Amino acid sequence: KSFLNHTVYLSCYFPNSQKTDIKDLRIFWQKGTAEVVHEVYYGQEKHDNLSPKYVNRTKMDMDKWTLQLLNAGIVDEGQYTCIIQRKDKGSPKVIHTSECLLHVIANYSQPEIAWLHTGELKANEYLNLSCSSSGGYPEPKQMMWLISPRNETHTGHMNVSQDAVTKLYNVSSKLNIPVPTNIPINISCFLHLGEQLGSLVSVPLTI
Repeated sequence: KSFLNHTVYLSCYFPNSQKTDIKDLRIFWQKGTAEVVHEVYYGQEKHDNLSPKYVNRTKMDMDKWTLQLLNAGIVDEGQYTCIIQRKDKGSPKVIHTSECLLHVIANYSQPEIAWLHTGELKANEYLNLSCSSSGGYPEPKQMMWLISPRNETHTGHMNVSQDAVTKLYNVSSKLNIPVPTNIPINISCFLHLGEQLGSLVSVPLTI
């Protein structure tokens, strides 16, 4: 996993137990089955075959057998394969391959609650609120509302839109409940990003 616009470190996991000299090896990094990300040709970095979007964005650490990928974007997500070949009589022979899967994460803004109506609140009317959060990745799982001290939860429809260029998501949800009449309530909005990424919560709104 890597944060958006950060440097990613992809490892070949090559033990090099035979202590083979780098000048006897060809090292390829590719994305999917077709895109060449990086190539080291018998000790020299070679740029002829690189996919254009990886030019000047990669660097190989030969001591750690690790590839640095600069300025990770959403489009860089996917499977990467490291292939190592050794000089042999005739054609080079593959002595090692490894794969890693890259997921890119972009932080969502703190969810924010907004009023959807004007004028004062009256009994027997409905409270209309929206909650929104923007600029995140991957797509969130759910947006929900918590009303305390009643300990009531509402999971309305979550509107999701994705920017065509940046691939980042904006999300929003609406809450429509009767105006509280007897005691003050606190309304909070939660954005669930999945098990590993946790949740974000808005500043509570007191009514």
